Amino acid sequence: MDTSITGTSGSRQSAKTPQFLSTARGRLTLTLLCAVAFLDFVDASIVNIALPDIRSDLNFSVQQLQWVPSGYLITYGGFMLLGGRLADLLGRRRVLVTGTVVIGLSSLVGGFAGNAEILIGARLAQGVGAALMLPAALSILTTTFEEGSERHTALGVWAGVGGLASAVGVFLGGVLTEGPGWRWVLFVNPVACVLVLPAVYALIPDDRRRARFADFDLVGGVLGTGGMLMFVYALVEAPDHGWGSARTIGAFAGAFVLIVAFLVNEQRSPDPLLPLSIFRIKGLAAANVTGLIAFAGLLAMFFFLTLYMQNVLGYSPMQTGAAYLPLCLGVGVAAGISSQLLTRIGTRPVTVVGAMVAAAGLFYLSRIPVDGAYLADLFPGLMIVSLGLGAVFVGVTTAANAGVPAEEAGLAAALLNASQQVGSALGLAIFAAIATSRTQHLLATNSPVPEALTSGFQRALLTGSIFLAAAALIALRTGNAHGDGGHRAE
Repeated sequence: MDTSITGTSGSRQSAKTPQFLSTARGRLTLTLLCAVAFLDFVDASIVNIALPDIRSDLNFSVQQLQWVPSGYLITYGGFMLLGGRLADLLGRRRVLVTGTVVIGLSSLVGGFAGNAEILIGARLAQGVGAALMLPAALSILTTTFEEGSERHTALGVWAGVGGLASAVGVFLGGVLTEGPGWRWVLFVNPVACVLVLPAVYALIPDDRRRARFADFDLVGGVLGTGGMLMFVYALVEAPDHGWGSARTIGAFAGAFVLIVAFLVNEQRSPDPLLPLSIFRIKGLAAANVTGLIAFAGLLAMFFFLTLYMQNVLGYSPMQTGAAYLPLCLGVGVAAGISSQLLTRIGTRPVTVVGAMVAAAGLFYLSRIPVDGAYLADLFPGLMIVSLGLGAVFVGVTTAANAGVPAEEAGLAAALLNASQQVGSALGLAIFAAIATSRTQHLLATNSPVPEALTSGFQRALLTGSIFLAAAALIALRTGNAHGDGGHRAE
């Protein structure tokens, strides 16, 4: 692959705008990129509260309904690596625009869906759009802002917005579902995309590249995307079909074969989709694994607490969404503080402490009672988690992008986001199995339904806290970027 264009552009960018963030255009660019991140992270959680209304309106079966959130997750995680590499090869603005258009159009189709099949198809397409959009946006950020304190500040703001959006999505889902209706959970995306696209053309330089056909690792693209799709699909389907079923084992075995074949191909390909040399960047692999394990615990929290509030405490969709507002505020404050701490103590302490704080918050929430009260049983744990969530988002995002050369920025962004999506699927699969097993056991002994459900949620949240404690231990192996530039491991 001819990297001369990339290298020249990156050098010119650095020389021209070492303090780009201090300019009005720099701040507007960061605002735009954060808006893209907000749109993406909100989309992953906004539909959850609307699921009961979607089921009754479109006559979904229980098994079909899981495909509304899971369909998005499967294609998002499956195509993420390909999307990131395409951004490096074809131009980041081009891929960002393509992903944004796909998100807008598929959301419009989903909002007008008259049956379950159309809505599921739209969610699958949304996942593809997000897999193109988010790595492109994050790689634009890391190549636009100068390595050091400027980039750390930009990444801190980006990560804070991402953490905030995950919580805000639940709130917006409740407000829209109880207000204009569940279809507006999807209609907000086309409106947002129409606002984002002109800003992209106005603020993001055209870095279009004419990659040679040989630059596209077609075999690697098929094997890597196929392996990721099958792996995430196996995770999503395992709780329903059983972890020991022939179908589940076959799916995992197929994913394993494809991923091994992909890695063998990448070692032999002259222009690999995933240059394995990227893992020589100190701490990058550990940062991605930390993100995977941490997000497995953190994002599953929203799923189980939402079920607890609606099915046990009897909250309405709007009440459930409003319950997360203090967490949104806490995430924003924690992200701001953490981004300032990065240049002083580095990413490693921020991530480790953040994961431990979040683990403590989830442990508190794992003690929720059947007759729980918001102020006594939910609010304290949510606020503790919010502080840890903001720190983990900022620390992991910065560590996973530190020291990455410009020509691999899209790939690094894709690896981080793929790890987060696989972590989400992994967490939901494991924790749902744990919660369901406990609930069914208690129901078989004639325990009241609220008690059985609550006990299952308690087990899932406790397991989530253990995952976050494990993420803190793994984070000890990450690089400790302070803003003085990354480097490759010996």
